[in-house]
Amino acid sequence: MTYEEFADARLGALVRYAVLLTGDPHLAEDLVQETMVRVQLNWRRVRRADSPERYVRRMLTNQYIDWRRGSWFRRVLLRGESDDRPAPAIDHAQATADRDDVWSRLATLPRRQRAALVLRFYEDLPDGEIAEVLGCAVGTVRSAISRALATLRAELVETR
Repeated sequence: MTYEEFADARLGALVRYAVLLTGDPHLAEDLVQETMVRVQLNWRRVRRADSPERYVRRMLTNQYIDWRRGSWFRRVLLRGESDDRPAPAIDHAQATADRDDVWSRLATLPRRQRAALVLRFYEDLPDGEIAEVLGCAVGTVRSAISRALATLRAELVETR
């Protein structure tokens, strides 16, 4: 498999995974772009891996966990000027409100815990593969998931 074939086949899935990690589609695209540049530079090593997709997912996860150290995060984020006009009343469906609530709660978790939850519940990976992606022991994965879920449960109880 060539780099181009790999990128064509897996880029969409990597972007979706990165959106779940970052919570921001634009940051996710930047994260995937940075990771794919590294993948291309190291394609021979990636291609020789038992599972190139797992290898790249681990690269992307590590890049996400260390994202504040990278220069791409330090870029200026442009925001529109705020209006003094009152916002129109918006009637969202409950599912949308719940999704936004989950996003905001996930954003409060440490990056490693958030990555572990995304790998478990979105990517549906077993503990062993999550441990490979995060570069830690299986027990550490279970502990991270347990702590993250406990934190989310505690926040949910506090708000009700």
